[in-house]
Amino acid sequence: MNLTGLILAAGSSKRLGRPKQLLPYRGTTLLGWAIAQAEASEALDEVLLVLGHVREDILASVMLGRTRPVIALDHSEGCAASYRAGLAAADQQTDGVLILLSDQPGVDTHAIDRVAAAWRKDGGKIVLASYEGIPGHPLLFDRSLFPDLAALHGDKAAWKLVDQHPDWVCAVELDRPLPGDVDTLTDYQALSQE
Repeated sequence: MNLTGLILAAGSSKRLGRPKQLLPYRGTTLLGWAIAQAEASEALDEVLLVLGHVREDILASVMLGRTRPVIALDHSEGCAASYRAGLAAADQQTDGVLILLSDQPGVDTHAIDRVAAAWRKDGGKIVLASYEGIPGHPLLFDRSLFPDLAALHGDKAAWKLVDQHPDWVCAVELDRPLPGDVDTLTDYQALSQE
């Protein structure tokens, strides 16, 4: 079963006031770290990086190994635009997409591999990581849901499918705290203290 990783990095970082994708983190950037985690996973057959805002600056600042950039021209609409762009660019043979965020460095290769393994073993329409009982990323959507993903609008769009169809969801418990997002300078400063 072929699996495509979608790293969402198209946002404008309004709350932070500068591109959070390029904030320094562990010898690289937040986005560089997310790319490295995805590329290190043997569970992903391809990795797509969905860009929008300041895409030229981002492309000039990150190292792309096997990751392929994709542009979401309507990125200001929210995450749903990134799903559409990623799905359109994904290999036609892919059987699922695994969603990662560029601003959530606590989601690592282990989390990717565990979610992907659960999907490959048991199938399911939606497979997601659970952190001490709290659902989080990565989120994996089976090919049967690609039309539903593409039809979404706005931000936090994929979570609408999760909330509307709890019977479709398989949660993979990772037994660790929910990784935080970096949305504000305070979030970033807290991350830097870890």
